[in-house]
Amino acid sequence: MKDQILLDKLRKGEAMPFRSQIQLVLSLAFPAILAQLTSVVMQYIDAAMVGQLGTYKSAAIGLMSTTLWLTGGVLSALSVGFQVQVAHKIGAESDREARAIMKHGFLTGLVFSTILLIAGVLIFRYLPYWLGGTDEIALDASRYLIIYVLALPILITEFMSSGMLQSSGMVKISSLISILICALDVVFNYLLIFPTRVVEMFHFHFTIYGANLDVMGASLGTMCAETVGTGIMLYFIYFKVDKLRFRKEERGFHWTTYKKHLLKALKIGYPVAIEEMILGSAQVMITKIVSPLGAVALSANSFAITAESFCYMPGYGISVAGTTLIGQSIGANRKRLAGRFGYLVVGLGMAVMAGTGILLYVLAPWMMQILTPVEEVQQLGVICLRIEALAEPLFGAAIVSGGVFRGTGNTLKPSLINLCTMWLIRIPIAAYLATRVGLKGVWIAMCVDLMTRGAIFLVMLVLWNRKMRN
Repeated sequence: MKDQILLDKLRKGEAMPFRSQIQLVLSLAFPAILAQLTSVVMQYIDAAMVGQLGTYKSAAIGLMSTTLWLTGGVLSALSVGFQVQVAHKIGAESDREARAIMKHGFLTGLVFSTILLIAGVLIFRYLPYWLGGTDEIALDASRYLIIYVLALPILITEFMSSGMLQSSGMVKISSLISILICALDVVFNYLLIFPTRVVEMFHFHFTIYGANLDVMGASLGTMCAETVGTGIMLYFIYFKVDKLRFRKEERGFHWTTYKKHLLKALKIGYPVAIEEMILGSAQVMITKIVSPLGAVALSANSFAITAESFCYMPGYGISVAGTTLIGQSIGANRKRLAGRFGYLVVGLGMAVMAGTGILLYVLAPWMMQILTPVEEVQQLGVICLRIEALAEPLFGAAIVSGGVFRGTGNTLKPSLINLCTMWLIRIPIAAYLATRVGLKGVWIAMCVDLMTRGAIFLVMLVLWNRKMRN
């Protein structure tokens, strides 16, 4: 494949013209962008299926959502700690050590997720009540949660597997499997959530057998899809990707080596984990600020956040490509090339998100009409989306720059920037403006936060690039 040929040139120190650099960035970024967009589409479909279960069933799932996001964020941070190390070793042509780090990552993930699993089993019946759930939704919420808890070892294995494939340069394979997981999620949910029913298609009637598990079916369907996708990823890692695949002669466990890799992974991953936890609490604060504004504002805020996700998810796809390229360039000791890749991926991210921002501004009425039939909610949501559209280019700079710095192993500074702008800019401004101009004020605060964050990241990128040239 073209991207693998170019990555080999990068690792071997061969000359790489500007045109080849562009080709490599695009070849890694495009499948990652596609995977992110597909994920958003499938989330929309998933939400529509769950919405058919009724208000209480949907509320039960919504009650658990922040807990699932927080847990997933911590597991993702752990996988990042090992992913960056693998990218550096592959870039340095130290494939044997890269495989050792990968295996240590899987072992650590399984141990950590098992501890979380045990804790989850102990509290899953009580957590819905601790979060303020009522008797009408607590039982369904706990049933939804326990399926997720039991699948935590599979979830961390998926995060690790996807990260290892991306670090080796197999972004295309990782992205295609992510798309498959999203598609399977819809299929399994369709079969597990609803009862057996007859559907008509092209004047023919078909019987679709369903398990009628409602809320549990939603959770179980997702986990079935995750399991299939994880199995495919592991197959590629251990049998198809030469730099990572299993070798019998490399069996054995060395505590000293494992301890070194673990400590470095924690050093890289702990800022990300702390960021995920504090950002999660900040989102709760924003919800508390919006809640007194009434049901219309709450609905418009929720639907606008959903609509905006189409705009920024491509940025996260490009960020994946940035982490891979910078990680391997640093590992190969090609610092100048790493600096050029940093500018290229951030420039691409800003350009793409400037385009999606324009689309968001123009298509905002249509997007809100799809999400809600209530005209008052539509109008308020359109105003919020058009405010946010102004921030998309600089939001793209922040997202992709974060991936660039993650590739260097520097996760502390980006995490601190994200936390400071959220808590020192967004929340205070939102609290002040919400009482004066309503929900529009909250989204103005979000816009100011993201633009400030993007500007700071651009300054950091320029300073880092100068360091790479010296």
